[in-house]
Amino acid sequence: MKLHDVRVYPSKAMLPRDAQLAWRIAAVAADPVAVPAETAEMIINRVIDNAAVAIAAINRAPPTTAREMALGHPRRGGATLFGVQTRRRVSPEWAAWANGTAVRELDMHDTFLAADYSHPGDNIPPILAVAQSMGRNGRDLLRGLATGYEIQIDLVRAICLHEHKIDHIAHLCPAQAAGIGTLLHLPAETIFQAVQQAVHVSFTTRQSRKGEISSWKAFAPAHAGKLAVEAVDRAMRGEGAPSPIYEGEDSVIAWMLDGPKAHYQVPLPEPGEPKRAILDSYTKEHSAEYQSQALIDLAFRMRARIPDLAQVERIVLHTSHHTHYVIGTGAGDPQKLDPKASRETLDHSIMYIFAVALEDGAWHHVASYAPERAARPATVALWHKIETREDPEWTRRYHSRDPRELAFGARVEVFLKDGSVIEDALAVANAHPLGARPFGRADYIRKFHTLTEGIVSPREASRFLEVAQGLPSLSAEELHLLNIALPAGALVRGKPGIF
Repeated sequence: MKLHDVRVYPSKAMLPRDAQLAWRIAAVAADPVAVPAETAEMIINRVIDNAAVAIAAINRAPPTTAREMALGHPRRGGATLFGVQTRRRVSPEWAAWANGTAVRELDMHDTFLAADYSHPGDNIPPILAVAQSMGRNGRDLLRGLATGYEIQIDLVRAICLHEHKIDHIAHLCPAQAAGIGTLLHLPAETIFQAVQQAVHVSFTTRQSRKGEISSWKAFAPAHAGKLAVEAVDRAMRGEGAPSPIYEGEDSVIAWMLDGPKAHYQVPLPEPGEPKRAILDSYTKEHSAEYQSQALIDLAFRMRARIPDLAQVERIVLHTSHHTHYVIGTGAGDPQKLDPKASRETLDHSIMYIFAVALEDGAWHHVASYAPERAARPATVALWHKIETREDPEWTRRYHSRDPRELAFGARVEVFLKDGSVIEDALAVANAHPLGARPFGRADYIRKFHTLTEGIVSPREASRFLEVAQGLPSLSAEELHLLNIALPAGALVRGKPGIF
């Protein structure tokens, strides 16, 4: 990996293209390097993971809305839609929209956390949709997905967005555009313009993840995917983009991020260096925001040591800056303590999540968020006794570049009414690569069966798993088989709109 210095330049500096971050991203995307076997195997795992969480959410409101919008844009030989019979195809940007929304709805797919946050599995829907529409094969798809993961994760390692209240899709959209460029074997010049367009149109605020979190949280990454497909399409037709998109004196770094004095060092693979970033990411075992994963596992472990939850006086979670200020009491969001809050809000309330995990000793992507579950008096009482506090050591470990030190958990103190204190800590979730039970292929398949049971037929589930595990050898004619259809009549209909 090579570190690239990125800062703001005045227009009169005439920054050469090969010194611009967007060009360097394009060069990585255009590099015909082979995909390592371990990268390919993990891509297959994440294709399975994405399909599982998408099907589990398929009849919830946002995926239903997005799907019906997409069905208003049919295209012969286009892309498939999760849940829909394979013979029905739509334009790729609308498949990216619908499938991306389904994947993100439950917030249960993969994650990477560093200087910023990301769900790099959001790269899969748009790149797959373009692959299906443009007649690419499984090997092309692997190369495109390896690039998407690489670029997003490398940007997340180096450039913090959330500090400036910019949503993390600003790193996702250029990664998706770069991945599509790799998939289609486009020249660096074309990818360069597409990446710059993608950056320009995808900078949005984090209000989508603040206060009363609405359904837009599921749509936002899908919108980035749609924008990325459109950006590549325009670039392929010869259209240009604002440039330099990162370093310009009126561009995103100067006015939306660290400002004119900004200095970042972005790691990117050198020419000929394989793309392995996906191996540093991790999936979710539980349907909750990633910083909740270790705390759910910790709650399961601690509950046996608490004889009576009614005797709890208060609970303090000593944790990182992010956990405290984004999903903890440091956010200052009263909605995070509201039993009538939306599922999206409860998913971002570690107080609620820890309380339910303590009570139930289990976590379910539907039952744990049910309104009647959230409104249970004993739960509300326990929930409101929980607070978070930032601990500098947990924040340091959260941002560590040493994978052995990285931590996304907390130290928990449970104060009982008799004056005793029960304490425990957990740095990473059990499913994390360094956790007690790292996820492997069998775990991804088990998660798939758990989430799709009763929604798709066993025959369809088995068919999909067989196809997905043979992804590298799929021909262009077979790539549409990377889809899962529900039985006839099983998909719900949404409210009518324009499309």
